[in-house]
Amino acid sequence: MKLICIGRNYGEHAKELGNAVPEEPVVFLKPESALIPRNGPIRLPSFSNDVHHEIELVFAIARRNGKAVADRVTIGLDLTARDLQQELKTKGLPWEKAKAFDGSAYVADSFTAVESFPAGHHIEFMLKKNGQVVQSGHSSQMIFDIPALIANVERYMQLETDDLLFTGTPAGVGPLKVGDELEGYMLGELLFERTGERPFPPLGKARFAAHDQDRPRRQHRLR
Repeated sequence: MKLICIGRNYGEHAKELGNAVPEEPVVFLKPESALIPRNGPIRLPSFSNDVHHEIELVFAIARRNGKAVADRVTIGLDLTARDLQQELKTKGLPWEKAKAFDGSAYVADSFTAVESFPAGHHIEFMLKKNGQVVQSGHSSQMIFDIPALIANVERYMQLETDDLLFTGTPAGVGPLKVGDELEGYMLGELLFERTGERPFPPLGKARFAAHDQDRPRRQHRLR
């Protein structure tokens, strides 16, 4: 399973970070180990003092008649070590250390079939931090819509069934601290609650065994 992520797909978010609005999708990847265990907390990494929350619409991919399509949708978090990302960008280096670390992605457990939405329906979503709305947006605000994203990604790599497509975040990204409580909503329904906690203990077999046991699998629960 691949986690394909799109950067700068909401114009106001690109502007708030001082980035130009892209002329084609900005694509990067996260490994499967980036997924936060289904019942696990958000463990803030020890190598960053400025981890930002980014809520996104996340689409599960299916292949039908040889073509990749968006099959189901939910919301998720793309966590970013902003201080490290800025350092890497300044040096002209890739973002992986700031974007693809273990525990840098969360996906809500409840998915909705895309075909259940009427044609042209906008999918609204938002994030609350400590009870206050910090990010909100809807699918029509995307610079590149879902068919355009799929087509662009497949110029470079084939999308497979159950790959996850993170489609970009709206404006309002900000720091996540130990003790912060996050609530994610799609279409007005609460789909996840997560709390920021202290970093993982040092790497070891016990940590990886626990992480592997709880890691989200390819089967997703449809609403």
